Amino acid sequence: MKQIKSPMTSRRSLLALAMAALLSVAATPLAAATDDDSFFTHLHTEKAMANVTVSPGRAGPVEIAIQLETTDETPLTAKAVSVTLVDTQSGRKLAPVEASRDGEDSWHVKVAQLTPGRWMLGLGISISEADNVSVESPILIK
Repeated sequence: MKQIKSPMTSRRSLLALAMAALLSVAATPLAAATDDDSFFTHLHTEKAMANVTVSPGRAGPVEIAIQLETTDETPLTAKAVSVTLVDTQSGRKLAPVEASRDGEDSWHVKVAQLTPGRWMLGLGISISEADNVSVESPILIK
């Protein structure tokens, strides 16, 4: 005698397969990208804007990438950029770090160790000998 499968049996089989697939995905570790979430902030004044990415946005050594723009959103060529970091809870201030130029409007800084919490990130942007801009923004380190 030939067994005929009802549509309900097929749906149950598909549902069981789907659940097994979901459970196997849930049981595997998440991709490393989850551990490397970055923190992004946009800072601006009347003279300059900065797109700042702190990577990874968690405790430990971090890299800070800075892209400078004019208020017209064109690349801003600066003579120098410095970064200051202050732990807003303890008041601990790290020594200012001079950023290294990556391109016409791109700069980066490596910071040896940040602890979790809220930090105040400050940028000192030297546009010319007589024109300096300071801007700051809070950042969150997990």
